[in-house]
Amino acid sequence: MAKLIEIALEAFSENELKQYQELNRTTYQDINTAAKRIKRKAIIHISATPYGGGVAELLRKQIPMEKSLGLESKWLVINAKEEFFRVTKKIHNLLQGKAGFLSEGEKKLYFSVNNQLKKQLLEFLKKFKIGIVVVHDPQPLPLLDIIPKNFSSLLRLHIDLSSPNPSIIEFFRPLIVNYNFVILSNRDYLPALPWLKKPKTKIIYPAIDPFSEKNKPMSKTVAKIAISEYGINPGKPIISQISRFDSWKDPLGVIQAYYLAKNEIPDLQLVLVGFFEAQDDPEAILIFEEVKKYAKGDNDIHLFYNLNQLKTSSDDDVFINALQTASQIIIQASIREGFGLTITEAMWKGKQIIARTNSGALLQIENNKNGILVNSPEEIGKAVVYLLQNKKLGERLGKAAKFSVKRNFLMPRFILDNLKLCSSLN
Repeated sequence: MAKLIEIALEAFSENELKQYQELNRTTYQDINTAAKRIKRKAIIHISATPYGGGVAELLRKQIPMEKSLGLESKWLVINAKEEFFRVTKKIHNLLQGKAGFLSEGEKKLYFSVNNQLKKQLLEFLKKFKIGIVVVHDPQPLPLLDIIPKNFSSLLRLHIDLSSPNPSIIEFFRPLIVNYNFVILSNRDYLPALPWLKKPKTKIIYPAIDPFSEKNKPMSKTVAKIAISEYGINPGKPIISQISRFDSWKDPLGVIQAYYLAKNEIPDLQLVLVGFFEAQDDPEAILIFEEVKKYAKGDNDIHLFYNLNQLKTSSDDDVFINALQTASQIIIQASIREGFGLTITEAMWKGKQIIARTNSGALLQIENNKNGILVNSPEEIGKAVVYLLQNKKLGERLGKAAKFSVKRNFLMPRFILDNLKLCSSLN
């Protein structure tokens, strides 16, 4: 039987809070003001999985911040059989534009699992007099049915809805319209939901935590030592993509681009990182097997897919920080991308970014100003060569990238946007 499991996270310490306060005092004061307006309301976040992907990454910072502000913030995730997540992965793909439709059997399974969760959620919500339920993405979307009247309902869709499959939008329409608010990452996604009244929608850009292990400053010397322990040569140029092994992330296209660039830069290395952490992505192993076959025999291609490959499994954030810091270029080749936190992370480190033109990348990158936008593996390969041969351009793009993240995509602004919305609810 499927279950809802509570993920326990501690509030930030006083020292951690002080860091956020010093980052932007005005924003921090506004955060406190907004939090005071909803002090008596519990905030219940529900998502698919506690690890892997941008949703879990955001919640692992958002919830401790909410708790440190004196809010009763909780996080529930779904524990269900793999067959459920195969269906929800298909739903994800359809929402991002893949051809096809849900079969009656798949619909039945999807609702059956959510029906098992409804009674558990109702019992959980009885602990609180008043509150807000935030449902993240389509996996728990039908839980809206049993949210009591003393709770407001928010649906947070993190997915790229720039060109969704119409069949899946119509499937979800009767549910989505009944949420009090729908939060999207991009106003370009609004046309996908034309029947949703604009006053019921809110655009909130995701953000990164600049003080996390993954994003805090690391010297290039330390980074190079760290990656050399895993067989990556810090003395040779490195290009990297950090993303799930997912067809939308196009890892095969990245390898194709690498081979094209390697014709002119023979000592080029490629690192692909996509740890199998996310329970809601059962396709990852299949994609990885394809990638492994395509990369076979090239010692300059380094694949990281299992946390057991690291010295300790808790080193993943440190490893990614080191890799991003030591890489000359970070690639994000996603065909569809709701936002792209790995783009943000790399930009924060002042790295040169090459991203495929998609809605998430367009929110963050101005072409040839703080990164480079491309449309194919061939263009990625050409851009890699161009940047590696024009170091001053790369430095200029990196500085502009870091500045744009500091201005727009850090966690305090994200927290403030969410609390403002919550405080506007009755």
